[in-house]
Amino acid sequence: MTEPFVILPGLMCDGRMFGAQIEALAAQVIDGFYGGADSIGAMADYALARAPGRFALMGHSMGARVALEVWRRAPARVARLALADTGVHGVKPGEADKRYGLRDLGRAEGFDALVDAWLPPMIGPVHRENPRLYGDLRAMVLDAGQAVYEAQIAALLGRPDAEAVVATVRCPLFAIVGADDAWSPVAQHEAIVAAVPGAELRVIAGAGHMAPAEAPEAFNAALAAWLKKAG
Repeated sequence: MTEPFVILPGLMCDGRMFGAQIEALAAQVIDGFYGGADSIGAMADYALARAPGRFALMGHSMGARVALEVWRRAPARVARLALADTGVHGVKPGEADKRYGLRDLGRAEGFDALVDAWLPPMIGPVHRENPRLYGDLRAMVLDAGQAVYEAQIAALLGRPDAEAVVATVRCPLFAIVGADDAWSPVAQHEAIVAAVPGAELRVIAGAGHMAPAEAPEAFNAALAAWLKKAG
């Protein structure tokens, strides 16, 4: 791979989630919580304005939906595409209620209450009791704040049809997921690779939704091998 490697973070995440990828793979993370954008399209525009001319791209969780929108808007700029711990389905029954429930918890009891309800299930059981990992992720999410959470859930609940976009991907596509990801399970990634000829899937043992931070060595090894493959 000769192109720069760009990462798009997920809900309430920034470059602190991807420190291991920055160090090992010279990744550029699009930081700044997408400037407070409240639509997937605006997030894609934010990323495109800050990315190199042509690049390898990974989106994590919500960031994978942004990455697919980047592909839809500017396919010539995307050399290869990785989708991590994510899905391409539409809004599921009950999803809005869960997201608004967290929103209302934050409004009523403070943003730290929202974070402490949301974050633990995002981490795999093996890593959930790791105080350093949890503390680092909690500090990152707290820095996002209530307004960013509300903007980003508005983007997610109004998200475009990502499933249709996946079917148009013609660059090398890679799906990667933690085996213990309860929010975006392995089956969702199996469906993604089934939709794109030649797409690959790697499952990271013992990791949950925050796989890039939970199991950085295994995650990086899988990414590095894929990035080195001929396009």
